[in-house]
Formats: sequence, structure tokens, C-alpha cells
Amino acid sequence: LVLSLAWLGPALGGEDEDEEVIEEEEKEKKEDEVLSDEIKEEDNVLVLHEHNFARALSEHQLLLVEFYAPWCGHCQQLAPAFAQAATELRNESSPARLGKVDATAQTALATEFGITSYPTLRLFRDGNRTHPLEYTGRMDSRGIVLWMQRRAGPSATLLQDTDTMAAFINSQDLVAIGFFKDLKGEAAQAFFEVAAEMVDLTFGVAEAAELFQAYGLSADTVCLFKKFDEKQTNFPVDPARGLDTAELTRLLRAHSLQLVMEFTKETSNQIFSAKIPHHMLLFLNKSSPEQLSLQDGFRAAAGGFRGEVLFVVVDVTGHGADVLPFFGMTAADAPTLRLVRMKNNRKYQMEQDNFSESAIRTFIQAVLDGKVKPRLLSAEPPEDWDTRPVKVLVGKTFEQVAFDETKNVFVKFYAPWCPHCQAMEAAWEELAERYKDREDIVIAEMDSTANELENITIHGYPTLHYFPAGPGRKMVEYKSTRDVETFSKFLENGGTLPEEPP
Repeated sequence: LVLSLAWLGPALGGEDEDEEVIEEEEKEKKEDEVLSDEIKEEDNVLVLHEHNFARALSEHQLLLVEFYAPWCGHCQQLAPAFAQAATELRNESSPARLGKVDATAQTALATEFGITSYPTLRLFRDGNRTHPLEYTGRMDSRGIVLWMQRRAGPSATLLQDTDTMAAFINSQDLVAIGFFKDLKGEAAQAFFEVAAEMVDLTFGVAEAAELFQAYGLSADTVCLFKKFDEKQTNFPVDPARGLDTAELTRLLRAHSLQLVMEFTKETSNQIFSAKIPHHMLLFLNKSSPEQLSLQDGFRAAAGGFRGEVLFVVVDVTGHGADVLPFFGMTAADAPTLRLVRMKNNRKYQMEQDNFSESAIRTFIQAVLDGKVKPRLLSAEPPEDWDTRPVKVLVGKTFEQVAFDETKNVFVKFYAPWCPHCQAMEAAWEELAERYKDREDIVIAEMDSTANELENITIHGYPTLHYFPAGPGRKMVEYKSTRDVETFSKFLENGGTLPEEPP
């Protein structure tokens, strides 16, 4: 009978009913899984979604959440470091935990927290989901751990007697200690904020009157103790203005660096992250005793410009060899001096190198006062620069071509090594071929690694600028799709894209 029913089941319609029941049960099971607030983990990282997010916030005092997209290369690169940091924090029983949200699947969370790029990291404290803190640390496991540790515990160590203070100062090459008469006051709280952000520097704090006296202080002061250069630098707190976190951060970063840095693989990140507006560079060959002696005058000049100008020695036969092309130099040009204004990479050069302290000081002050013009790189124009469909511009010929009042000039600023520039090369050639017989339109390109312009700074590659005919030296940056048809619409419409019908 059972076998007969089994054979007859399809004919009697029993299988369809069973399938419907099974499908319904599976659907309910999936809905239960989705609606569950259970929190699963992958490599010690909490896997979060709309239904368990509130629970995660309620269970973890400090929760750093990565909002990611599965297809994002930067997210894929961060994943191992994020997991390693999560494991380290868990192993040390920290109250800080890490979680992740697939922002492409959990759109309600992505909308709630305004996620517009990937990865975005936000810190949620004490279950508060309305004011998460933006992550500002390094994107590696050590940086994440340090950043979270500073927020989990006191960001500065409380020092209560002279012996503890002395041991703390001697424990590191560099420590910052805040002396405050009221640790609950606004100045002390600002100091704790700075300490939480500057995870690469060790911070202490003192309130005891005997410590003020021991270090010769009478009012609230932040002191930087160093085992190099001047041993102690004091930053008194202004009684009227209080302690500005941005200003204190800038001062600590500037004074944490050695008076003269050597450009090496280990120091390059420090040099570029210091946010000092000018860099004074001494290029020399360290194998030459004669050139090494030039450092004496260079160092002597450095003291008066701390915080405004960073002094850097570049060995042209060592790690510094890689930066020589940026300055249009070779190792044979050493010894020589250059000053760089970091915001626009403008480079300044003495008319004739003079390595004395007074000459270096005079030159730097003249640059700071706007009395010296930048030295602009320019390659020599190729002989056939204007015979091909794409005109080849250099620094020396740019002005006469781009600002020709009878021409509409469309220029691609590129770097030879840039893959995006290489990918666009065929389209640019095709565009030039299309307009090669138009007297009023010029399609051109310029290698921005070998050529510089006084009033135009290129920040990324490729950058496209359109210079319309007529007076006024006008310039329009092209920011739309990089294909031949869109380029053509832009040109035919006089340097703007026509509005498309809805």
C-alpha cells in the first residue's frame, strides 16, 4: 500500500502539496534567521546587519564598525588587518570590539549612517548610534589596535610622584606630559582628546603640586620630553584661550621630529605626515666627507624655522635617489639645496648654492616673504610636437598654445606611469584624429611629471583642462565621462556638456 501510494502520489497531487509545505517551512526558517538578533563572528569580527545591530551596540561599550562593499579592493586589502586587530583586542580582554556591515546588502544601515564610500569605519560608544565617531587612525592592524586602546582606557597615564615621572620620561625617546592643576578642567580634557588621536606618541598627565615645582612650572603646561635635540620643550596653556586641540597637535607633531631629518624608508612617512608647510632639502652624496661637512651649516640654520620649515638631508646614492626625477635632478647635481612649498609642490632654488648658515636663513626667509619665484621644470619640446594630431606641450611652450586667443585648447595632463592615463590614451588619440583638420580646436597633452606651470597645479592623473578661445585666460576642468563621444559633445558645445533630455 505504501509503495502504491508512493507511485500514485504525483498523479493524486500529493507531491505538490508536500513541496508547498516544505517551501513554506524553508521560507519561515530563512525569515527567522534574518529576523534573529543573533550575532555571528568571522575571525573575531562581529557580522552585523539591521536586526542585530542594536544588540551589538547594547552589549559592547566600544564598537568599531567597518562598512564595506564585497567588490571593493580597498576593503579586501583591509580585511586581514581588521581581523588581526579584532583578534588582538579580544585576546587582551579589551572592552573594544570590531564589527562589519556589508553596506551594499544592509542599505538601511548604510543610509542611516550616511555611508558614501568604502571602507568607512565608525566608532560607536556606550550604545549611542546617533553620533558615531569617525575613525582617524592608520589602516593597518597595529594602528587600529592602538587607536582603540586609547579610547578604551585612559589616553594618558596619571603620574603622581617624581620617581614615577622620571621613569616614565626615560621609558621612551619621546613623551608628552600635561601638567594641569585641574584634571577635570577644559584644558585637561582637550589634552586627553589629543592623546586619544596621536596614538604614535606616549602621553602622561600630572596634577600634583610637587611635580609642577620639580619641573619649574607654575601654570598649566604641556611638556614634550626628548632624548634628542633640545631635551624639553614647553607649550604653556593660554589662560584666556585655553588649549586648542588642533594647534597642540600641530606643535607636538612639529617638535616630535628631529631638527634635521634624513630621508630614509623608515622616516619618509614621518616626514610627509608632519604637515609642516615647507621642506628645505640638502641633497648630498654621503660617501663624500666634503659633502657631509655641509650638514653643519644646514643644521645651524634649522633652529629658527621649526614648525614652519622641515630640514631634510637626502642621500642621492641611497633612498633619496628615487626622488631625484621629481626635482629634475641626477646624482651628479649634488650637493645642492631646494625648498619645497608642500601645498602645491612649488620648488625654489638659490641662484647659486651657498651652504653657510646665514645664506640658508636668508634664502628661506626670502621665499617665505614671497620674494623668490619658483623654479619650474620643463622638458625640451620635441621637434615634431605640433605635427601629430595630439600636440605635445612642455612648460616652455604651454602659455603660447593654451592661451592662444584664436584656439579652443583641450589638454590632458598625465604621468607616464599612470595606468588610468594609459587606458585613456587610445580615446585621446582618436579624439585628436577627429579634430585634426579643425583650425579652432587643439587636442594636446603634457607630461606633468617633467613639466610644471606657475599658476596651474595638477593634483591627480589624468587631469583634463579646456582653455576656450578669446581673452581672459579662462580654464574649465573637464570632469565627465572619458570617452570620445562625450569629449566631442563637450567640444562642440563650447566647453560644457549639453543637458540630456530626461
